[in-house]
Amino acid sequence: MNFLKKILAQSGKLFEEGKPLSFAHPLWEATDTILFSTDTQNKSGPHIRDNMDIKRIMLFVVVALIPCYLFGAYNIGYLHSSAMGVSSSILANFIFGMTYVLPILITTFIAGAICEIGFAIIRKHEINEGFLASCALIPLTMPPDIPLWQLFIGTCFGIIIGKEIFGGVGSNVFNPALTARAFMYFAFPTKISGDKVWALGPDGYSGATALSIPANPAEYDTATNLFNQVTQFDFSTFNLFWGLIPGSIGETNKLLILLGGIFLVYCGIASWRIMIASVLGLVFTAGLFNILADYSTNAMLTITPLQHILIGSFLFGTVFMASEPVTSTHTNKGRWIYGFMIGSLTVIIRSVNPAYPEGVMLAILIMNMFAPLIDYYVVKGNIKMRLSRNA
Repeated sequence: MNFLKKILAQSGKLFEEGKPLSFAHPLWEATDTILFSTDTQNKSGPHIRDNMDIKRIMLFVVVALIPCYLFGAYNIGYLHSSAMGVSSSILANFIFGMTYVLPILITTFIAGAICEIGFAIIRKHEINEGFLASCALIPLTMPPDIPLWQLFIGTCFGIIIGKEIFGGVGSNVFNPALTARAFMYFAFPTKISGDKVWALGPDGYSGATALSIPANPAEYDTATNLFNQVTQFDFSTFNLFWGLIPGSIGETNKLLILLGGIFLVYCGIASWRIMIASVLGLVFTAGLFNILADYSTNAMLTITPLQHILIGSFLFGTVFMASEPVTSTHTNKGRWIYGFMIGSLTVIIRSVNPAYPEGVMLAILIMNMFAPLIDYYVVKGNIKMRLSRNA
């Protein structure tokens, strides 16, 4: 490693100001700080209080997402084998799924790198590290057969509009990965919604997700529990937790998502307060709707809190996006409020508008907008309390 460090140190002279490759200094700096520690001190947030720089913090997020990628690839192959009526090995299913996951991942990182490097060169600053985590999150929110050109445009939109126009990591208001997901949903709705996009199979094969069943109860027998309907998929509570069902690449296996959340909390990256508060907000609102539910008018109101937690992207959004340290609240009391409102809004959006059953994306983006306001009033309340205590 010392040999490599000497090479980087010597080549770095070519990237200094006034030298032939000075325009590409952000690329050299990114390579150097990823491979070796840096003594550079932050001049603006987010601030790290030890020898870990932000690049390594973002790499921890990527590490937490790796199991979701591995299972997502296997699940794509498993669902395809089931649709075709054939039996395939675990390895065969995984390899088949990777033929879809890898192009999506590569396209996302190419689009994100182009945007990030371009802005770094134009602004003459270091490459911001946040695009690593954002580009790792975006593929996990997509269906397996998303057109790559649409994904490229959506990623560029998420990085530029969600982060770069605000000044980069630490200054952005909205989560870039969710910004990309929202753009994809509204710009290309036929490729990211509906039953046919979630599970690969023969022509006309429908991959209904767990959320689409109560959102369209007329298609199913409403005399029994909606998730006990006879479909080509098993939507039992166990299978909803284990994840062998249609859905976005990274959202289905709740066990791996929870393990990723525990890892991020242990590393001090994500906030456990936001995660717990989000679940509490969902449980409270879903329980209230269950009490007031009129099954004949809206089946979404009858979904139990546990089912709300297990279906859709709620856990994935809560663990990896709602608790993201830049766009969330930064006060402890604010985190409880912020998380509770995300959980509550998720149920409200799912239930009030069954045409858009997956509400966690909009819930997080809405609360991203209100996060600074929540922190402002929490701080003001603390100051007022301390002043009255010392009066």
